[in-house]
Amino acid sequence: MPHAKPRLLMADDHTLVLEGIRKLLESEFDLVGVAQDGHALLKEAQRLRPDAILLDISMPRLNGIEACRQLVKEMPRARVVFLTMHADVVYVEEALRAGGAGYLLKSSAAAELSIAVHSVLRGERYVTPLIDARGSRQRRTGQRPFAGLTARQREVLQLAAEGCANKEIATRLHVSTKTIDYHKSAIKRALKLNSTAELTQFAIKHHIIGVPTLKGEVP
Repeated sequence: MPHAKPRLLMADDHTLVLEGIRKLLESEFDLVGVAQDGHALLKEAQRLRPDAILLDISMPRLNGIEACRQLVKEMPRARVVFLTMHADVVYVEEALRAGGAGYLLKSSAAAELSIAVHSVLRGERYVTPLIDARGSRQRRTGQRPFAGLTARQREVLQLAAEGCANKEIATRLHVSTKTIDYHKSAIKRALKLNSTAELTQFAIKHHIIGVPTLKGEVP
């Protein structure tokens, strides 16, 4: 009797990327589902219980690093692999610190994707060799941009930067609007920012969210 294929859940907010990954991996893995934002990923992971999860860093509602922190806490046996455009070693370190087992770039060779997923399923850690070639040239300050924030504050930061009003954030996170006000004030103090506009600029700079597009524009 043949062995069952490993179950893989994929998350990326670009449909074309997901379709491309599907074609690359469908012969070796059971592709059990897809998600296009961080909160949807958490729900699908709980429902589908995959062996491995492939996700991007920049995703709406909850970025990949924050999603990874929650995934490894709730599903410690699932192996998380990042597939992203961000080669800066600060993000590699943050992703691995969050519990990621693998880190690939979207510019990596197609064959490397399968190698990485199989490696993490064997209990190994996999980081693409491209990080040594590209990431090591990035300027490193030794300072983590979100070190002073709690997990909940990072969630509030992302939702606020995406344009959600306090009431909407409170509803999504199941807390009061006063709690959101408190978190936003604490975030501004910790990051030395003065306004929601500056929060948005910070989120774009550090790849928490993408650059906003006008309605009708293709992202």
